[in-house]
Amino acid sequence: MHLLREGQFPVAATFIEEANAKPPRPLHSVKPDLTSDAELGMVVEDKSWPGDNTDDEDTEEQMDDFETMEEESSPDLQNQFTDMYRILYALQTRKELDPAIDWARNHSKDLESRGSNLEFELCRLRFVELFRSDPFGTDGSSGPLKALEYARKTFPSFSSRYLKEQSALIGSILYSENVEASPYSNVYFNNDAWEQTASSFTREFCGLLGLSETSPLYTAVTAGGMALPVLEKLERKMGAAGGQWTSANELPVEIPLPAAYQFHSIFVCPVSKEQGTDSNPPMMMPCGHVIAKESLEKVSRGGK
Repeated sequence: MHLLREGQFPVAATFIEEANAKPPRPLHSVKPDLTSDAELGMVVEDKSWPGDNTDDEDTEEQMDDFETMEEESSPDLQNQFTDMYRILYALQTRKELDPAIDWARNHSKDLESRGSNLEFELCRLRFVELFRSDPFGTDGSSGPLKALEYARKTFPSFSSRYLKEQSALIGSILYSENVEASPYSNVYFNNDAWEQTASSFTREFCGLLGLSETSPLYTAVTAGGMALPVLEKLERKMGAAGGQWTSANELPVEIPLPAAYQFHSIFVCPVSKEQGTDSNPPMMMPCGHVIAKESLEKVSRGGK
């Protein structure tokens, strides 16, 4: 999946081909490497090794993972990501909006159900592109007039959600002779507009596939790399103090990560002052206050 998301289609195909040639075997079926007489004697005495008692559930789980990998690398999914990178290439490299606009229109209902702004963002960028294309009308029609004609054809379908934004774009035409000094200069001279639109397209495209914007593998490896220096320093200090890390559900120190890697807030129970976990999740009481499950159970027992 990671290789497909990154556009490495030949590498993904080779990976799947090699995996199909050598399907996974249960881990327990690997015979021990008998490197010493003691190990050899132990095996002869037991007349068995772990591979003789393979757990059927483990085998089934491994095969399920293999089948999932095959499904994720299916030609249909690869074609989807091929379309995504084709449109991204047009946006980022060739500064062409037509492929992205066509895709957004074909998926207009799905995008609207997600509350997405992508379709309007693309049309707004097209408006700006037309506005700046030919400001002096060398081909018989000035850029602002082309933008106005485009707005008349396109913007009515967005009026219910983006009336304020549309009014600002139409009003900016009055400043066409010196738009740089107008209140709308940030709309027409935004150096990051194309990159922001490409990022929004990637997010919505993956969202319609039920996937996150970035590869989970990339996110996990990057976050882990950021955490390593802190954990390494913690290990040194605990080793010097003769202590050890005993918590199984949480880290003993805070790991500073950028906002892009913080996907949910951290709940701390106001009663026990403990951080919420899967086994001790936050629970809402009838009064609307939220406390940890263990605290709620203690309060309930005390009330009885």
